[in-house]
Amino acid sequence: MTPKPLRILLVEDDELFRLGLCVRLQQEPDLEIAAEAEDGETAIASVNQTLLDVVLLDVGLPGIGGIEACRQIKQRQPHLPVLALTSHSESSLIARLIEAGAQGYCLKGIAADTLVLALRSVAAGASWWDRAATKAIHSAFDTQAIAAHQESASTHPHHPTNSPLTQREQEILLLLADGKTNQDIAEDLYIAPGTVRVHVHAILRKLGTHDRIQAIQVAIQRQIVPR
Repeated sequence: MTPKPLRILLVEDDELFRLGLCVRLQQEPDLEIAAEAEDGETAIASVNQTLLDVVLLDVGLPGIGGIEACRQIKQRQPHLPVLALTSHSESSLIARLIEAGAQGYCLKGIAADTLVLALRSVAAGASWWDRAATKAIHSAFDTQAIAAHQESASTHPHHPTNSPLTQREQEILLLLADGKTNQDIAEDLYIAPGTVRVHVHAILRKLGTHDRIQAIQVAIQRQIVPR
C-alpha cells in the first residue's frame, strides 16, 4: 500500500517563489501541497479548515508576521509541526522562533533536496535547524548559562535554580550543546558511554523532549543553569 503523502500548508507572500516551491515539492511522491497562504491571517484560517501534517512558513509575512502566525498556529494545533523559512539568521530571530514553537528553521536558498529532508524530518517529530541557526542556539545557550550561573552562584552557590536536572545532567547538557557525542562526553567526564546514555535519556525525559536539539531549546527557554 502506498503511504499517504505529507500534507503541507505553504505560507509565502512572494507569488513567484511560492509557485516555484509548489512545483518542486510536488515532484516528490510523498509530499502534497494541501493549502497555500500569502499572509499570516490566511495561514491561521487554513490550519482550522484543512487537514495538515506540516506547515512551511515564511517568517517575513505581511500583516501579523510569520512569528506571530507561528505562535497562533501552535496555539490552535499544538502538535502540528512548523518549519520556518526566511532570509535572515539573526540569533534573536531564532530565539523568537523557538519561543513561538517552531520545530525547525531553514534559510531561503537552501538546496531543494535539503528542504525536502527538513520537511520530512519535522513532520516525523524531529527538529531541523540550519547550521547557522544551530551555532546561534549553542552560543545563546552558553551565554545565558554563564550569566545565569554567575547570578545563581552569588546567592545559591551550591543549589542552582530553575532546573529539574541534577548537577551531572546539567554538565552533560552543556556538553551536548557544544556538539559532543556520547563517546566525547564519556571521555571528558571519565565515565562509561552507557552511563552517558542513561543521563541523556533522563535529560530528555525531565525536559519533555524527544531529541538533543529540543532539549537545548527548552533549556534556553527555561534558563536552566548548570553548576
